[in-house]
Parts: sequence; structure tokens; C-alpha cells
Amino acid sequence: MKNSIFWLFVLLFPCGGVRAAEVGVAARQEVGRTLTRIVAREVDGGYVKVQGVKASRGRVRIYASIGLSYYPFREENVRALRDSVRAALPREFSKARIELYTDGREVAELIPMAFREPAQLARELKKRRIVPFTNRSERPLVEPLDRPAKPSRGLAGRHIALWQSHGRYFDQKENLWRWQRSQLWQTCEDLYTQSYVVPYLVPMLENAGANVLLPRERDVQKHEVTADNDAPGQYREEGGGWMVGGSGFAHRQQVYRTGENPFRHGTTRLARTVTQGEPSRAVWSATIPERGEYAVYICYESTPESADDALYTVRHLGGESRFAVNQTLGGGTWIYLGRFLLDEGEQEVVTLSNRSRRAGRIVSADAVKIGGGYGNVARTVCDSLRKPGLEYTEETSGYPRFCEGARYWLQWAGFDEKVYTPKKGKDDYKDDYMSRAHWVNALAGGSERLPDSAGLRIPVDMALAFHSDAGVRDGDGIVGTLGIFFTRDQKGRFDGGADRYRSRDLTDIVQTQIVEDIRRTWEPDWKRRGLWNRSYYEARVPGVPTMLLELLSHQNFADMRYGSDPRFKFVVSRAVYKGILRYLSSQYGVPYSVQPLPVEQMAVEFTESGNTVISWEPVADSLETSAVPDGFVVYTRVDDGGFDNGQYVDKPYFMTEQEPGRIYSYRVTAINAGGESFPGETLSACRMPDAKGCVMIVNGFDRISAPHSMRRDSTAGFYMGIDGGVPDRHDLSFVGEQRVYDLSMARCDNDSRALGACYNDYETEVVGGNTFDYPSLHGRSVAAAGYSFCSASVRAVEEGAIPLNGYEAVDLILGKQRASRIGRGLVGDPRFRTFPPALQEKLEEYLEQGGALYVSGSYVATDLWTGDGATAAGRAFAERVLHYTYDGGQAARRGRVRVVTSHAGFAREEYRFNNEFTPFRYKVEAPDALRPAGGAFAVMRYVENNRAAGVAREGDGRTFVMGFPFEAILSQNQRDRLMRDVLEFLSGNKNDKQE
Repeated sequence: MKNSIFWLFVLLFPCGGVRAAEVGVAARQEVGRTLTRIVAREVDGGYVKVQGVKASRGRVRIYASIGLSYYPFREENVRALRDSVRAALPREFSKARIELYTDGREVAELIPMAFREPAQLARELKKRRIVPFTNRSERPLVEPLDRPAKPSRGLAGRHIALWQSHGRYFDQKENLWRWQRSQLWQTCEDLYTQSYVVPYLVPMLENAGANVLLPRERDVQKHEVTADNDAPGQYREEGGGWMVGGSGFAHRQQVYRTGENPFRHGTTRLARTVTQGEPSRAVWSATIPERGEYAVYICYESTPESADDALYTVRHLGGESRFAVNQTLGGGTWIYLGRFLLDEGEQEVVTLSNRSRRAGRIVSADAVKIGGGYGNVARTVCDSLRKPGLEYTEETSGYPRFCEGARYWLQWAGFDEKVYTPKKGKDDYKDDYMSRAHWVNALAGGSERLPDSAGLRIPVDMALAFHSDAGVRDGDGIVGTLGIFFTRDQKGRFDGGADRYRSRDLTDIVQTQIVEDIRRTWEPDWKRRGLWNRSYYEARVPGVPTMLLELLSHQNFADMRYGSDPRFKFVVSRAVYKGILRYLSSQYGVPYSVQPLPVEQMAVEFTESGNTVISWEPVADSLETSAVPDGFVVYTRVDDGGFDNGQYVDKPYFMTEQEPGRIYSYRVTAINAGGESFPGETLSACRMPDAKGCVMIVNGFDRISAPHSMRRDSTAGFYMGIDGGVPDRHDLSFVGEQRVYDLSMARCDNDSRALGACYNDYETEVVGGNTFDYPSLHGRSVAAAGYSFCSASVRAVEEGAIPLNGYEAVDLILGKQRASRIGRGLVGDPRFRTFPPALQEKLEEYLEQGGALYVSGSYVATDLWTGDGATAAGRAFAERVLHYTYDGGQAARRGRVRVVTSHAGFAREEYRFNNEFTPFRYKVEAPDALRPAGGAFAVMRYVENNRAAGVAREGDGRTFVMGFPFEAILSQNQRDRLMRDVLEFLSGNKNDKQE
């Protein structure tokens, strides 16, 4: 209302030396057209109208519509904007100072602090005309102690509240649990945004040093185990000095109803800290139901005397990982430590020591939560909606907890009813989005920026809600990215004096980074939709700068062709991380560096002296000049264990020793002052005693991509039967295959019949993808056959860094490698070819010198004959060097092959490979059929149709090629048997008989 009165006053009572009317209607319209042209270059549908003018010969104030505020203002474009407006005005204003107002501010005020001229910003800060939003604490909530390096120009000490959209909820009116959004394009927003936040964005922020807090379960592990001081056999104390504390967690019931808080059902234990001498310990033990990765959470009681460096240790298959936890913050809820590989069975998982840098403080021991589990909050229809004569029961969702909305996690995590059910149990849909906003304040209550509010005292710096949006574009148009914030609450100020336009800073920086990075990598026409200053609940209520991100439309096919690709998800998540980094660095006035990209061209080889050398190459980031590594961390795994805490090196190689007969695996990260990169692929090596020879395993399967997609005159969609794509490690957002492809149904109001509608038979499952760890799987079978092995990235082979000569055989892993584009395929050549020219050259050279080659993959022929960019030279290479031709793709559906050759080197066996969606293996939906060429013979055939699944050729330069991946074979015994037979054949140690 106040804003409307302001604009009315401007329009009716212009002031100044020259009346506004003297800037005539024509000039005002021209200014509007000028501003519209400028805004529309950057903002989709940008439109600006001049709503008022106050002018004198020395100064002209233009009051523009809200559309101008959607523009990302910077020092340079503001100057250009003013010059363009001046040029559109009558000549008498050619020397006038131009001021442009929109959304109640002069546009220069809308330049984010991160992009303001440093000297001027310093003056404004000194005079407190600009107040940054900071929320400090002496020590962070959780600090990993075993990191090889602490980020000094990253996000260390920062605390970020982040949530991944909606989740499954109980619909009171329908008396059932349901998703909040529709199932379209093989996903649902309730799960889709998690596929950015959980595997990409959160680890990036954590690798930069941040503490990231989520109001939903982040672990997709379906098992959940708790260990508690109140439960016999799960907890013990070592050393003296432990005493009874206050109330704490106890898991005393299978389900929880509204108002029931497990953090009020138990007790805690307390001990005074010591700086020297023998410490006391609390030890939590648990029986882990099966081997796997589990998130580990702790909880404790915060007291006025709590230690800020409580020492926790997590024991896992890779060793031990230590954490310093600031128990002055976060008491009475689950605090996340990390994900760890745990073995099956009873074991000690977590210990707490009373060793501290300060004696006489208090450490608190309560409970430990391991894994994500299933939802345990029961809901039913509230009294006001019940119908007479009907019986109502309370029920849980029956789904894994990571599928559920925030409202249910927050109850399980001990938050007050006022936080998780503002609607008092009458409307779970509203409770879900409202609870996320109240949760931010509950975290930050009592901190520097919310000193008068009750809460966990966690110094939250900002909040970000990661959403996708709805909407359809005609043709192949992109909907694009929208940012939302709100400034008009609490008189436009946060506690401490910071302007609520800091939320706009955050929104602008993150949105700009996303749009620019997408345009530069995958889609030049990606749309920026605007910067909305609107009163969305999630934007209005939090007492910290907050952004709502609507990344793309989950309803629009053109958006989802990109949005279904893991490479797109990585780029977007990295853009969000970079935006957050820039924003927070501007608030604290500190320099920053962006963490590096993962390394590539990795190799593991043996030296003549018996050592093992691991080498790799750093990757330059074309989008970020500061992302340059200045060191690396090598992580090691032995046999079936987990990876250790890593060893720092300052050069791109590492030499070590290996115990004979054991499989050692390595992965490498790049680090700089900004943090740590994601790991590159995992490579392995094993030196066998009395080895028959040494095999080089070449990992040529580095593909991650969306499913095959097509748009035709009347149909559009993802065609999983042709190529289901390859998730990055795993996909937690896939709900089922698409079933509606009719373009005429694009705007159908019935989501179950609309274009993109899909099945939902996998909505509770995690789907396996490329683990980037197949050399160890192949290597296990190589070692079982009596051979040593090394391994290398295919890029290292192509670049000539790893010569193949001298190896008894080469095992080339091609998995589901095939030429793939992203989205509409507008930028660059297709990636992930099976046999790029450089590889063809190296393989041919190796075979000409008498080498022996084993190749397996789903698209070894399809990619060369019908793939994107297939050439005659590639087909000739397959026939002349590898000795096979193409006999069709999608060759089998049942995943069964049998050996048909009478060659003495091959056992007459039937093999089964994976042809279903499973959590731990990728699906092989379209294996290749091969036809022998150049003297080759069929070794195995698909059981269902007798088409050749594998062909081999004897003589100099022996080859064996399979049209399905070796690692997809389900049985370890079968993999060992097949690898033994293949290596015996390739080595020529047996008498030969052809079929």
C-alpha cells in the first residue's frame, strides 16, 4: 500500500526546476522502449514502462516499472544504461545526471556488494551506509580434523541452510500420502531437486569448508540404526567422571504422532573435559544390517559450559575419521558428520572423548543415528475434515525417509511443533513449506543475528531453497531460471542492521552464475526469467538472507533434456556453489578461490624397482580462473576396504609400495585454498606372486549422460529402450519410464495423460550408474586368473602417456560408452565415443606388435555404425583391426548369453548380465549383436535369439570383443571364470579349435 501511494505521489506531483510534463510523452515512451530493449537482451520477456519522471536540467529521475529490477545490475552496465537513457531524452538533458529507480531503489543500489567498485564500497561500509550480513561464531558447528588441508579462501566457518524442494506428504482431504508435484519426464520435483543438492551441491559446499544443514533426510540408505546411551548394549563408558545430564534422545516407539518428540524421551550423559592425562570415552556400538555407505549423525545436549571442540571419531572400513563438534551449538537434534562405508555386523561405530583444548568444560553424550531409514511419523485426517461414519487410522508413508517432506524429518529431528506444524496438524502441505522457513530461524535462534530468539545458536549465514518450476513452452523453447527473494518485512532490515536487499544480492549472484555457466557450456539460449521481489513464505520468514531458486521447468521437455543429464547437474550445482562463495565472501570482505575440477588422465603402473606410481593431470576450468590446483590428495583403498583419509602431494604423481597379492585402489582430488575437488575415477593395481603376466586395464567408460531423447513432429520424449543414459554413480530422482509421447498432450490438465507422463514403479529406488570404479572389479578377476594388473584412464592412453607395449594383454572397459550430446546438442561435438581416432591408432599399433586385446561394452558396434558422428574409417577399424561388424543394436532383452564355441580355451557356460534397474549396477538395456569378420569366430550368443554376443580372432594380435559389458555379469564366480578363459585364449596357451 505504501509503495502504491509513493508512485501515485510521483505521478501527480512531480517536482524540480522543470516539470515532468516537459519530458514529453514521446520521450518517455522512447526511454521505456530503450530500457525494454536492454532488459530483454538479458531477461526473458523483459518489459519496462516509465511510470514517472522528475526532471531538471541538472538531474533527471526516471521511475520505471518492476520489470527493470529483473536486470542484473553491475557498475559497467549501469553507466551504459544511464548513457542510453540520456540519449533517448531531449537535448536539453544531455548534461543531466540520470537516476533510474525501480522496486523502490536507484539501480546503483541494486548492484550486489560483490560487484561494487572496491574503494567506493569501502567508504560506504565505513560510514555504515551499507551493512553486510554476517553471523559469526568462534568455532564452526562441525570441523573435520583429518582433512589434508583446510580451505583458507573458501567457506570455512560458514553455515548454510539449504533445502531440496518438496517431499512426500499426507493429504488430509484425500486421506492418503502423495507427492506434492506431478510425475513427469521420468521424475518428480519432490525427488528431482535432490539429484542436484545431495550428490553435487552439498559436497561442493562442504569441500569448500562450509557446514550445510538440511531439513530433509540426506541419506538414501534405506537401513537406519540408532545407538543410544539409554539402550543397553548400544553404549558404554570408558574412564571415570561421567554423570547424568538432562533430557535427550530415546527411540522407544515404532511410530510418532504429532507432538511426540523422541528427543524428550531419553537422557544424556556428561563429562568434564581434560587437556592431559588419560581421557574418558563414550562408545556407541551398532549392528549394521548390510555392507554399504551410511550417513552418521550424532546428538548431544548443549549447556552453558559445553565444550566447543568435542572430539568424535567414526570408525569405518577406510580407518578412522575425527571431528571437532562445537557442542555450544545445535544441542537436541541430529548433527550430520558424513557418509562412511561400514561392514555388516556388530561393531563400534562412534566414540566421543573428553579430551579438549580447555579443561573443565562439558562434553555431552546422547545418541548416534546411522543411515536414512524409512519414515516413522504417522498421520491421519484431522478432526475438522473427518466424515461421519468413516473409520480413520494413522499410517506412516511407507517410503524411505529421503522421499518425505521436511515436516516429518523435523519432527524426527527433535524440533518443536511450532516449527514443523505451524498449521497445527490440519494441513501437511502448508506445514511442509512453512516448516522449512521456521526451521531456519530455529537453527539460528540465539546466534549473533537472532540473539533474542530461542534456538540452536547455529550462526546461519544464508538460506537457499532449490526448486524446479512448472510451465510449458511451444516448440522447443526453454523456460529457464527464476530467482525469488523478499525485502519488505521487518522494515526492510535484518537484526544487526543489514538491508534485506542482501537477499537480492544472493539471488542475483547465484542466478547470474547459473545462467552464464549454462550458456557458456551447453545452451546459448538458456533463459533468465527475472528477479522477483515477492512475498513467498520461504523467502519472507527466515531471519537470514534467503533465495528461492526455480532452476527450470520440470514440465517442459526442452528444459528437461538438459535437466536429466548429470553433466548439466554438475555445472548447475557448481554454479550455485560459486554464487554462494562469491556472495558470502562479499559479506565478510575476504578473498576467495574456487575449488578445482576433478583430475583426469590418471594411470597406475609398476616400476622396475617394484614400486607403484600413480600419475594424473589437473584440469583447467574455462569458466573460472581461480580454480587452479596447488596440490593433490591421493586416497588409497586396500582390497574390499574403504578409502583412507588421504595423503597430500604437491605434484601430479605419487609413488608407493604395495603388498603382493592384494588389490590397491587409488583416487585423486585436486586442492587449492578454495577447497577440494570431487575425486577423479578410481584406478587399481595388483602385483601377484608368480604372475603369469601383467594386464593393462584401460578404463574407456567415462560416460555420464541423460537417456536418449528425441523430438519429432508429433512425439517427444526419452527412449529408454534405445539408451537409458548413464547416471553419475547413482540416480535418486528416477521414478519410472516415460509412457506418454504425444505432443498434442503437452498442455493436458490431467498429469497422468499429459506429455511426459511416466510410470512410478521406481520412485522409492536408487538407480545405479557409472561408479568410475570398474578397473578394480575387472582386476579382481584378472588376479584370480593368476595375472598382475595395472590400470589407466583411456585419456592417458590416447595422449601417449601410457604405452601399451609390454603388457601381456589389454582389457578395454567400454561399459555403456557411446557418442552422446547434451540437451538439444547445440554446443560442441558429441562426447564419449567408444573408439575415438587417437584410441584407434594406439590399439592398432599395439596389436600390430603382437598384443592381445579384450573389449567389452554395450555399444561397441552401434557407436561405430549408427552413432552420432560415425565414420567409414571407424567401421573399417572395427572390421580390419578388431575383426567384427555390426549385426544390430538392442540385440537382447533377457540378459543371458551362452558360450557356443568348441575352442578348448572357453568353458561351455551360460552367463547372466544385468538388464534391470538396481541400486548397485547400471542397466544394460541395449547390448550389441556382432558378426565375425576377417577370420574371427563367434564365442558366445544371446540365448533368446542366437545372435553373436562375443567374437574372437586368433593369430598375431589376438582379439576378443563382447557386445555387452563384462562388469554387468551378475556373478563374481562367472566373471572370474570368463576372465580366466579370455586371458588364456589371448595368451595363446591352449590348443585352438574353432566353432
